[in-house]
Amino acid sequence: MMENDIRLFKNECLNIGLEIDDTICEKFLYVYHKMIAVNEVMNLTAITDFHDVVIKHFLDSLSLCQYIDFNNVASLIDVGTGAGFPGLPLKIAFPHLHICLLDSLNKRINYLKELCQELALTDIDFIHGRAEDYGQNPAYREKFDLCVSRAVSSLNTLSEYCLPFVKTGGQFIAYKAADCKAEISEAEKSIQVLGGRITEIKKFDLPVDNYSRCFVIIQKEKNTPKKYPRKAGVPKEKPI
Repeated sequence: MMENDIRLFKNECLNIGLEIDDTICEKFLYVYHKMIAVNEVMNLTAITDFHDVVIKHFLDSLSLCQYIDFNNVASLIDVGTGAGFPGLPLKIAFPHLHICLLDSLNKRINYLKELCQELALTDIDFIHGRAEDYGQNPAYREKFDLCVSRAVSSLNTLSEYCLPFVKTGGQFIAYKAADCKAEISEAEKSIQVLGGRITEIKKFDLPVDNYSRCFVIIQKEKNTPKKYPRKAGVPKEKPI
């Protein structure tokens, strides 16, 4: 059964312009087995069936390459990475990337450190902390070509977490459900205040019934004002 899902994964990757060879497939298989084993003692994911993980974690993470040329991206930060999605699959598929995985739960960061060491993945920073704090840190503020985030918060709050990390001329891309029109409308003001502009909204379907997704692509056009991000908890309690 796994072999069928691996073939599906390879074929669906080809459909989005990404060729996955056997070596890369082995890395994704390792991620799956490690995640399921650790999931028994740590809450990493509610999705545990191999077919569902392939589609809803691996393929969902990689679908961004339909719209972004990763040959032109050198640095990426994944805010609220959780079990490593989407940052880890993007690193496996595009090993030239310097990536930063940020999460507020240290147990998840330690899991990711161990996993990436076992996969012999290099050029990765692991950060345990809040986006509000690290967004004000000169070592990380406006240092990245691309910021991605999946299933973390509403877009107006998420923009305050993420846009401060992006260089002027870079992009912040939010992974969202297909029905996010109202959320996008509510976030337009905060995105503008933070120095960004929504340039595209890309909807796509994953190869399972009734599972549509959306990328909100935001261009960073000017520096984020120094007052943002505000102190931890404020962006969620009082969105811009």
